[in-house]
Amino acid sequence: MRRAAALAMALLTTGCLVGPNHQRPPYPVPDEFRAAPAGGQADPSLGDVEWWTVFRDEALVALIRTALAENFDLRIAAARILDARSQVVVARSFLFPTIGAGIGASYNRFTGSSGQFDPTLSQLNQSFQGTGGLEASYEIDLWGRLRRATEAAGAQLLASEWARRVVVSALVAEVARAYFELRGLDDQIEIARQSLASREDSLRLVRLRLDGGVATLLDVRQAEILREQAAQTIPVLLRQIAQVENLISALLGRNPGPVPRGQPLEQQLALPPLPPGLTSELVERRPDIRQAEEQLVAANAQIGIARAQFFPQVALTGSAGVGGNAFNSALFGPFGFFTIMPAISMPLYTAGRVQAGVDSAEARTQEAVLRYQQTVLQAFREVADSLIAYERNREFRLEKERLVEVTRDALRLSEIRYRGGVASYLEVLDSDTRRFDAELDLVRASFDERLAMVQLYRALGGGWRPADLVEPPSPGAAVRPGPTSAGRSP
Repeated sequence: MRRAAALAMALLTTGCLVGPNHQRPPYPVPDEFRAAPAGGQADPSLGDVEWWTVFRDEALVALIRTALAENFDLRIAAARILDARSQVVVARSFLFPTIGAGIGASYNRFTGSSGQFDPTLSQLNQSFQGTGGLEASYEIDLWGRLRRATEAAGAQLLASEWARRVVVSALVAEVARAYFELRGLDDQIEIARQSLASREDSLRLVRLRLDGGVATLLDVRQAEILREQAAQTIPVLLRQIAQVENLISALLGRNPGPVPRGQPLEQQLALPPLPPGLTSELVERRPDIRQAEEQLVAANAQIGIARAQFFPQVALTGSAGVGGNAFNSALFGPFGFFTIMPAISMPLYTAGRVQAGVDSAEARTQEAVLRYQQTVLQAFREVADSLIAYERNREFRLEKERLVEVTRDALRLSEIRYRGGVASYLEVLDSDTRRFDAELDLVRASFDERLAMVQLYRALGGGWRPADLVEPPSPGAAVRPGPTSAGRSP
């Protein structure tokens, strides 16, 4: 008898959990990243390096810190975390009794139909009653519906936290990309201005040769063409510089304005090549994958909530308090009262609504599984694309450096030939144009190489690990996720 009573008490206090427990779905993990360099599985991975170590320019580090504190997308993500934390509190509250207080009073006066006091009630023509007490209600979570709801809310909280770290990773990469683009445009406009000054000197020289009868008017026009080609590039670059500065200002949560500069583009990301690391670690490092898994946990918990609708729901309601009566100013009381009332409800016929709810929850869970697997696959693709892009852009940049050397030497030789009267100024024009375009292309190639490194860093899950990230304020005491989500906290 005691054993049966203990079993009944355990059932009332804990119950059972209907619905499947979360299990990480299988996902295809390659043995190594495609296009990974030799030793690409060694540690540490580039994705484990703090962003301030990757980006060593103090001006860029200051911009990223400002963006992490002031960016609106990041602040919106932090606000969503606060909302998710509140939803966890709401879901957990249903696991506990709800207690309220109430005070009531009633006054009655009896009169006859003629508006005068009824003679039969002359001795009892008015009464007053006052009561006050506590009311409580509690649903016994026999089948785990409320616990599954808490689990789902906790998983949504973790998903919102991982979503914020997705924003952090994207923000760090975007600020770095825009800054590198800005430094590349600075280099290009410097090349354009130097070329403009050089071509103006050449134009003056050709005009002197024209006055001396050595050059022709066609040589002057060709020299003017060279000058105008360099001059027209400058306003285009100035427009692009201003627009990139406006973009960086927006990322920093500021009004459009100038952006401080640091090291030149060729000195950015001056770090030894680091391997991408183990492929299995990417799933744990990428915040978007962790977010997708927590969304899957939440969807899986909804199956338990839906299945619990098939079973009876047991609730207890009760009240206790004191009161008193007064009849014609004569007091009676006080008196006390206590009531308790169990209630059991169970669906008998719902026209398939409960089963449809289960089917819907299972379908959403299957969708979450597919989205999780798709996110993992996309992560490996992004790493492979970034590795390939970095290696090929590096090779392209080396070829551009050799091309710049060749075009500069060709320009030097063509100028010698022109001054010696062996070649026309058209040859100088062609050589200088090729040199100018090659130098601008070299800057773009350097930018593409560094952009590929930034994209690789983000693809590997880097950018969100620094300890000085601005954490969202916590309203009151910290709220822990649901019991089945323990151990998954980022």
